[in-house]
Amino acid sequence: MFARVLPLLFGLLAWFTLPQAAFALTPEQAGRIAAGDSDERIAALNEAVAAGDPALVPFVRALLDDEVKTAGGKAFIVKDGKAVEAATGAAATLPADAEDVVNNNRMRRELDAAVAALGLVSPDLAARSKAIADLKDQADEGKLPLIEKALAAETDAALKGQLALLRAAVLISAEDPAKRIAAAKALSGSSEPATRSLLLERLNAENDATVKAAIQAALDSVQSQLAWGERLGVLFTGASLGSILLLVALGLAITYGLMGVINMAHGELMMIGAYATYVVQNLFRQYLPGAFDAYILVAIPVSFLSAALVGAALERSVIRWLYGRPLETLLATWGISLVLMQAVRSLFGAQNVGVENPSWMSGGVQVLPNLVLPYNRIAILVFAAIVLAGMALLISRTRLGLFVRGVTQNRRMAACVGVDTARIDMLAFSLGAGIAGLAGCALSQVGNVGPDLGQGYIVDSFMVVVLGGVGQLAGTVYAALGLGVLNKLLEGWAGAVLAKIMVLVFIVVFIQKRPQGLFAVKGRSAEA
Repeated sequence: MFARVLPLLFGLLAWFTLPQAAFALTPEQAGRIAAGDSDERIAALNEAVAAGDPALVPFVRALLDDEVKTAGGKAFIVKDGKAVEAATGAAATLPADAEDVVNNNRMRRELDAAVAALGLVSPDLAARSKAIADLKDQADEGKLPLIEKALAAETDAALKGQLALLRAAVLISAEDPAKRIAAAKALSGSSEPATRSLLLERLNAENDATVKAAIQAALDSVQSQLAWGERLGVLFTGASLGSILLLVALGLAITYGLMGVINMAHGELMMIGAYATYVVQNLFRQYLPGAFDAYILVAIPVSFLSAALVGAALERSVIRWLYGRPLETLLATWGISLVLMQAVRSLFGAQNVGVENPSWMSGGVQVLPNLVLPYNRIAILVFAAIVLAGMALLISRTRLGLFVRGVTQNRRMAACVGVDTARIDMLAFSLGAGIAGLAGCALSQVGNVGPDLGQGYIVDSFMVVVLGGVGQLAGTVYAALGLGVLNKLLEGWAGAVLAKIMVLVFIVVFIQKRPQGLFAVKGRSAEA
């Protein structure tokens, strides 16, 4: 009995081990991959990749690193002066006539694709996911057997769906029209921008009318799905621009609404906040490199205080003598803005300076395949909300806020009941300047910092204040976010320049119909 069972056991053992032996990289295969013309090498590479042998990976990586030599139809990996056979890994003596393997750009692309394809059969989920992502733009029919093998073995539902789309992306170029039609139908459920590009390319190259109709239907389906990501992207970009405009205009809403000062140096106060952030960054880089990611937490109060102190100095030295004369304040603050810009050019130079994002503000979160929300923009949205909440609490819940509201509504009556209006003017102007400094700190995280930083935002900030209603916090919020979203919507339709013109025309028409803005100031004075 045992004599009859023993051959059966050996037969079963050979049955289970034969497929693995068949898939092993042979010296002859390694030699064909390393030597010959590109077409022959690529054909041999695809044959080995289709077998899915993990031993192929170190050999391919050695080819990419130019560590392979050939001699007598065999390939050798040479590293640190030691040679091993490419197929078996056994130590070997490198023949004297061994030649270097030269890989052209086409061959390197195929080798990169081979490494990615072999990742499809990796036991690690993250490695398989990365392999699918790497193969999206590199897969061809030579990789199809391995893709189908990985698809059959895949257990993760999400990766299985991605592999099915990857297989369809390969089959869309197949010779059989039926396969191309089936691939087009499979790709119609994709929401990847790369799929749209692939379908557009195939649509232009397709000659079969039936297949062309199927590809067009798939393309329409993919574009309709991508449209949602594009719309949400426009809304997010508009909200991001609106949050920046809100930060820029908050300080101006205080100074212009409280004192009637047309502060043309408001943009330069923002610039001071941005340069304060730059200085703090450099100090951290030089003295506290290990805590560099925390520099922004120090830069926020420093930028506020720097701009607030400059604002207090301006108010006490120049602006206090010009209350009630808005045209004179406009001219004086314009001159101050020129002085501040020249001072910054003298201290830091005329060129833009670089402000680096902390690591936790780099990158973004991918919400949809064609929608990535940058962390720095999200941080500015949150920062603007925090500053707005702080301003609302200060104005509505503090003694200073009570005095500011009182002076805003009726300056003479506030003075009659004992409010030191001159001191309130200085504190309010400093507060507005400090908020401008915070805006500069935020802007340094999304753009260049230079002497002309504030010039690009001063007109927009005045438009926000006037549209929202002079001295009205709620109006400033609605106007900033509304103008930000409207501007981005119009940019996508008419371009950046026409969008600016259209927004300006809209504001002019709106102010003609409603001079007080979205929210009018309510007070008890006769002129109110």
